Amino acid sequence: MVEDWSALIGGMNGAVRDLRKASPDVMKAFADMARAAHGGEALDGRTRELIALGISVAVRCDPCIAYHAEGALKQGATRAEIAEALAMAVYMGAGPSVMYAAKALEAVDQVAASNAASRVTSAT
Repeated sequence: MVEDWSALIGGMNGAVRDLRKASPDVMKAFADMARAAHGGEALDGRTRELIALGISVAVRCDPCIAYHAEGALKQGATRAEIAEALAMAVYMGAGPSVMYAAKALEAVDQVAASNAASRVTSAT
């Protein structure tokens, strides 16, 4: 089941950029909504990304999993916190969510390893 989650992010970045050019008004509205969803003061960024990752599993969106696995790690979420968020997604989404939660944990591990390798490479 191993996917290259970093490559998926890279590929989607180009596709989303193309969509932004093809449909600028809709994509601007989406970007505005994303900024608003990340605003507010009641939840921190880590919690928001954990929620987004759980929803990504529940709606079965591979690119969403990749982006929010990366986002959760960037916001300082631990593997244990991510696993608990994924457990809630499994609980809410049953069997299909088990499969996507496994993919999400794989994405988290792969992105974390890639980030660690990048830090080692840049330090040398």
